[in-house]
Amino acid sequence: MSGTLPANPLADRLSRCYASAVHDVLRAQGHDNCLLPHDIRPLNIKHTLAGEIWTVSGHIDRTRSAHETLLEWTGVLSKAPGGKVVICQPNNKEVALMGELSASALQLKGVRGYIVDGGCRDAAMIDEIDFPTWCSFYTPSDIVARWVPDSFGAPITIGTVTICTGDYVIADRDGIVIIPKAMAEAVVTRTEEVMSTEGEVRRHIMAGMDPQEAYKRYGKF
Repeated sequence: MSGTLPANPLADRLSRCYASAVHDVLRAQGHDNCLLPHDIRPLNIKHTLAGEIWTVSGHIDRTRSAHETLLEWTGVLSKAPGGKVVICQPNNKEVALMGELSASALQLKGVRGYIVDGGCRDAAMIDEIDFPTWCSFYTPSDIVARWVPDSFGAPITIGTVTICTGDYVIADRDGIVIIPKAMAEAVVTRTEEVMSTEGEVRRHIMAGMDPQEAYKRYGKF
């Protein structure tokens, strides 16, 4: 059961796009440093995740007790705003930064989905509740007595891309594209136009037009 999503018309429009088209628009506008690392993959390849971003980061700290780390982690879940996509830079490749109970809590709050440059556990159960989640590996190891958050809503870097709260993201089976907030409206509008043109190209090719002729006519392929 999903929480009710706060209204965000731009996020809804973006969700009807696809990552490849958005990437092509950003590249054409001179902003090609927009892709997160290829190893961050969806639990369910049928999911498309799109929306405004809220960031969190953290680090390994084995001096903390189980109680302290669980208190800090549940604080992350409490702070995560409904209607946003949470993106986490955990700064480690050791522990899972998402599990079934946490995914359920975020889903009930109306969080659109979760992307982490790190681990996930309870993958089958998260998939069963249909909460869109992207991660780079799986592990049974959790955050207890191991990991704490250190920032909320501050800029983070994943791969070569700096991500700010308020930026937008679209993620599907092809990859994850980050759209700077200042460009988001224009990028979505242009992507909608590109997708319409691609539809025309597709229809003509399926009707028998030579692919090169279709490209010459529409300037898109």
